[in-house]
Amino acid sequence: MAKENHYRDIGENAIEMLETLTPQPQHHYHFVTGKLAQSMLREIVETMARQYGFCYSIDVLPITVAALISAPWLVKRMHVPNHATHIIVPGYLQSGLEQLRDHYEIPVVLGPKDCRTLPELFGSAREPDALDKYSIEIIAEINHVASLSIDRVVEIACRWRSDGADVIDIGCDPGSRCQHISQYVQALVLQGHRVSIDSFDAWEVEQAIAAGASLVLSVNSTNRKLAKLWGVEVVVIPDSPGDEASLAESVKYLSDEGVPFRIDPILEPIGTGFARSLNRYCTVRERYPEARMMMGIGNLTELTDVDSAGINMTLMAICQELRIESVLTTEVINWARSSVKECDAARRMCYYAVSHQVPPKRLSDDLVMLRDPRLTAFKGDTFDELAASIKDNNYRLFADADGIHLVSREMHLSDTDPFALFAQLSQQPISENVDPSHAFYLGYEMAKASIARTLGKQYTQDEALRWGMLTREEHHHRLVRSGRSTR
Repeated sequence: MAKENHYRDIGENAIEMLETLTPQPQHHYHFVTGKLAQSMLREIVETMARQYGFCYSIDVLPITVAALISAPWLVKRMHVPNHATHIIVPGYLQSGLEQLRDHYEIPVVLGPKDCRTLPELFGSAREPDALDKYSIEIIAEINHVASLSIDRVVEIACRWRSDGADVIDIGCDPGSRCQHISQYVQALVLQGHRVSIDSFDAWEVEQAIAAGASLVLSVNSTNRKLAKLWGVEVVVIPDSPGDEASLAESVKYLSDEGVPFRIDPILEPIGTGFARSLNRYCTVRERYPEARMMMGIGNLTELTDVDSAGINMTLMAICQELRIESVLTTEVINWARSSVKECDAARRMCYYAVSHQVPPKRLSDDLVMLRDPRLTAFKGDTFDELAASIKDNNYRLFADADGIHLVSREMHLSDTDPFALFAQLSQQPISENVDPSHAFYLGYEMAKASIARTLGKQYTQDEALRWGMLTREEHHHRLVRSGRSTR
C-alpha cells in the first residue's frame, strides 16, 4: 500500500492528519460507518469504486453517528470479510487506531471525520457539493402594494426573482380596496413573473385573476364557494388558527368541487401558539399525505427579534421533511431584509441534506453571516517571531482573542482597543512615516479587526470580512512604504 501523510484544516482550530491511499484493482476496502452517514457514504464509495476499479464492502454499525464509536466497541461488532485488504474507519477513532491495528492483520486506515471528503483519502480533490436542486417554492409578498408605485413594485419583484423568488404575491390591505390592482398584476405578468393575490376582497381577487394572477391567498369558509368560479389554485386556511374542523370542511369542499388547492394550517408567532401550530402542520401532512401544502414563515421572521437567516433555515428544514412545497415570506422588518435570498440558500441545503440523509454541515457558508465557520489560531509567540524575521517597515495587522496585533520589523504592538493601539504606534520612531492616507487605511483595517474580534470572525488584512451571502468584496488598498513615504 503506497501512502503518504498530509494535513487538512477541518475547522474548529483543528488539524486532521490523513493517509493518502493508492487504490489498486486487487484491493478490497471495508468501510465502517454509522447509520446517519450510510446513504452518503454508499453513494461516494460507489463512485470511487467505478473510478478506481477497487472492490468494497460497507459495515453499517448499530449506532447513529460515527463520532460515538470507540475501538473496543468496534472490535466486538465489526464484520470484516476474509478477502478485505484494508479497513477504513471514521476519523473520530484516531485515539483507538493502534488498538485496531494490533487486532487485525490487514491495514486499518483512519478516514476523514466527514465522509464527503473521502475522495481526498484516495488522492482526489473533493467535488463541491451540488446545491442546484430544490423542491420548495418561494412566494415573496410585497406588502401594502397600494401605497407603492407600479414601477417600485416591479423593481422589488425583479430583485426578489434574482434572489430566488418563484412567485410574487400582491399583498392588499383589509378594509381598503386597491382600485388599481389589475395594473399591478399586469405589469408584473408582462415582466414574466408568476403572481398571487393576497386578499379576501372578492372584487380584488377577480380583478387580479383577470389580469393574470394564478394563485389566491387565502380561502376558508367565508369565500370558498367563490373559489370554484375563479379557475385558479387557492391556499386553504382554517377560519381561525387552530380551528382544525373548519379547515377539514374547506378542504373537503374544494376537493369535491375540483378546485386545486394547497393547505396552510397557519404558523403562529412565538407566544401565541407557535409550538402547537408546528404540530398542526405534522397532523395535516399525516391526514392528507398527498396534498400540496404551504407555510407562511413570515409570521415568525417578521415577529421575532432575531436575525432571520437561522429561522429561515430551520423552517425550511421543517418544510423539506414534511414535504411542504411552498413558503410565503416577505422583507418588511430590517432584520429580515434578505429573507428571500436566505430562503433560496436554505431550501437548496435542506434538499441536499434530506435527499442524502446527512446534516446540512460543510455544505455552504452562505448562511453563516454573523460569525465565521472557522478561525485561524495563532501560537503565543507567533507575532514576536514574525517581527524578528521581517526586513521591512510595512505594517501587518492580525486579530485574535488577545487583541489586535500590529507587526513590523522588530516591532509587535497589541491592544484590544484600536485607539490605544494607534497611540502605541504614534510613540514608535517609524510613526513619522504614517501620513494621513496611511493613517486612514490603518484605522479602517483596525475597525474591521475590532468587528471581527467582537463577532468571532476571521480577520485577514486587506480582505473583506466574510458575511456569507451578504459579503461585499473589497478592492485591495494595502499601502506599502517606499523609502520614507507611503503609497
